[in-house]
Amino acid sequence: MVARTWLLLQAAVVVAALGVRESNAMERGDAERGRTLFALAGGCGCHTAKDGPVGAGGGEVPTPFGKFYGTNITPDVETGIGTWSDEEIIAAIRDGVARGKGVESPAMPYYWYSGMTDADVRDLVAYLRTLPAVRKENRPHEGELPFARLAYRLWRTLFAPRFDRVRERPTEPIARGRYWVDHVSLCADCHTPRNFVGAIRFDFYLAGSLQGPGGDKVPNITPHETGIASWDEDDLVQLLRTGFTPEFDNVQGWMAEVVEGKGGGPGYRDAPEEELRAIARYLRTVKPIAHKIESERE
Repeated sequence: MVARTWLLLQAAVVVAALGVRESNAMERGDAERGRTLFALAGGCGCHTAKDGPVGAGGGEVPTPFGKFYGTNITPDVETGIGTWSDEEIIAAIRDGVARGKGVESPAMPYYWYSGMTDADVRDLVAYLRTLPAVRKENRPHEGELPFARLAYRLWRTLFAPRFDRVRERPTEPIARGRYWVDHVSLCADCHTPRNFVGAIRFDFYLAGSLQGPGGDKVPNITPHETGIASWDEDDLVQLLRTGFTPEFDNVQGWMAEVVEGKGGGPGYRDAPEEELRAIARYLRTVKPIAHKIESERE
């Protein structure tokens, strides 16, 4: 009887250990799936300088409130995130709280990423841990406001949009496309204008901006005649895959970088076609908004 009880206890311990191991593996995420997330996030381009290395920081983000530089998100233990826990990295991505610093600048669009599912953000973190570790000091921001961290905390309280976080990534194509557009690819962040305090103008959702990333104009991508009304689903997939418009013009600047993948990393062109098609399908359904943004070449 004692021997049988001992065997049952041993079996229970083994089962529990296997369960913990499986749970930890799930919590750590899957790096291969994370690579797809990274591609759909435009290679997290702010964190890569124009010529790379991927994720080593240095991408410029000029704003009316100063020029910001993406931080090193490689696994380097001295200058990157090599000593950060998964939870700390996730807090920086979705909550805008950087370890040892506090609330991040709105230049880091954590408020959009806040809608990412737990599984997706953990997969993304798993992929970040596979990047080659690069020792590269983070470049200080230029022209920050006095008491910047306090200002960032106040901005988050007053102006950061709040999104409901879904438990699982949507499977219905249009809902899935919206999920990518808003919470991973961040099309809405670049293609939606902001007001004088940097808050999102949701009344012009995806209708383009005269002052986008890097100060460049960003076109209207709603299905209005001043936007992409004449484009079909295949046209949009082609642009995301190749960078070419239906008129055989090619995109420039920031958009070209996120399509190709900044610094040699994966970009939109490396994402599965079904996900690019979900994005295209969703964009065809959004509210058409009249807002003509003339390109620099017009």
